[in-house]
Amino acid sequence: VQLQASGGGLVQAGGSPRLSCAASGRTFSRYCMGWFRQAPGKEREFVAGITRTGGSTLYADSAKGRFTISRDNAKNTVSLQMNSLKPEDTAVYYCAAYRGVVVTTTDREYDYWGQGTQVTVSS
Repeated sequence: VQLQASGGGLVQAGGSPRLSCAASGRTFSRYCMGWFRQAPGKEREFVAGITRTGGSTLYADSAKGRFTISRDNAKNTVSLQMNSLKPEDTAVYYCAAYRGVVVTTTDREYDYWGQGTQVTVSS
């Protein structure tokens, strides 16, 4: 599976960008999908995840109530709608695929990664 993330950029605080991740191949629906982020000088952290069918989602505390993850298996895409952005949300955001049944927050368990898209939130 090859993943291509897009949708980042410079956003004002309070903004609502939408990140997208396009997957290649015919097996997209076999993977749980996750979004991670890495801020300068910090470790990569889990943001949100979604199961194969989209029936279950999981969010980091920092994302709860502000971010929404969704997927379209017919289009091989997973999205992250981000609302009420804060400067501390500034990071490179990565989408990742994990061939498991339930969402995991552990990055080393993910099998495939996109190249990342930069989100910069100005105050």
